[in-house]
Amino acid sequence: MVFIGLAFMLFSKYAATVSRLHWTTYWPFFELGSTLFVTGALVNVWDYVDGRDKEHRENDRIRRLLKEAAPEFRDAVVEGFAVSPEDLARVATPELLDSIATNVLSLRLGDRQFASELYADLRDLAIRSPERWHNVQVRVRLSTAVERSAKGAPLFDVLVEWEYTTIPTHPIQRFACVSDRDDFQELVSDVPATLTWLMTDRDGLDAREQKNYELLAFSVDGEERSIRRAKRASGQVYSASIGEEAVREAKPVRIRQLYRVVTPQSGHRLYFEVGQPTRGFSLEVDYTDTDIAHMSVTELVSSSHPSQVSSMPRQVDARILGIDLPGWLLPKSGFAFVWTLRSERSGGSSGENELVPAKSA
Repeated sequence: MVFIGLAFMLFSKYAATVSRLHWTTYWPFFELGSTLFVTGALVNVWDYVDGRDKEHRENDRIRRLLKEAAPEFRDAVVEGFAVSPEDLARVATPELLDSIATNVLSLRLGDRQFASELYADLRDLAIRSPERWHNVQVRVRLSTAVERSAKGAPLFDVLVEWEYTTIPTHPIQRFACVSDRDDFQELVSDVPATLTWLMTDRDGLDAREQKNYELLAFSVDGEERSIRRAKRASGQVYSASIGEEAVREAKPVRIRQLYRVVTPQSGHRLYFEVGQPTRGFSLEVDYTDTDIAHMSVTELVSSSHPSQVSSMPRQVDARILGIDLPGWLLPKSGFAFVWTLRSERSGGSSGENELVPAKSA
């Protein structure tokens, strides 16, 4: 504006000295130019004088608006993350998610330390587990090992069948039977790639003998897979292929595994544990072909869903004890089946189909 006004003033002075531009003197170029020049100069001076104060006023206004709108912004962000977890996943790191989860849990429980330790256990057991198992069915059949029992301590043959649906994360599934506890602890940490059975040297049982532990069948979606066996210093290992393609596709498959093991009758206990987060668990033990007089089951489970324990009625010759749990089970959850032999019972009652389920959380 200043330069435009100055140009008009100069043009008016120049036109007054040139005869052919004399007609322009009828136009108020000088007055218009002086007005623009003075106005522009005043505006520039005012901007210079008022510039710093104006910046402070704008900053104060923005802070005031943000402070007044902060509760609405906060509520909108929290509500958006609560409704759409995908939005939170895009902007949050795993560490930040852990912190948020701990804070939320501490608010719900009213105890920061309890919430922190509880979430840490949940994270280690569930979140970091590579697989999740669904619709798990475990069928166990006990029978007396007559020929082998005659040479030493009485034994039970235990035929165990697992069936479950999962998205596999390892192309090779291994099954190990060892007698050394250090080897056992090392192999147990390799779940779910390796499933391990501990067989101590008591009663003359050798974990390296195929007659004491053997993987009989392994299939993926009904397709039988070949099995390889290898010995190690403290036991033996069986390997079966799930397949690299199944791992790459990351689609659910139905896995079936069948193995046989022996256990001393005097051990009085079989324990089955889930190695991954499991939803929908069913376990059935058939001890018809044994001289077991009484069997009970103990749950080592923390679950909000009550389990259902069932057995065959007395009128039926079959003796089967089963347990079903429809909800989620965390890794390390297990079920212990404990028995009493007929020869160990006092009195005349055999109690063949007696069921006394014992539960512990």
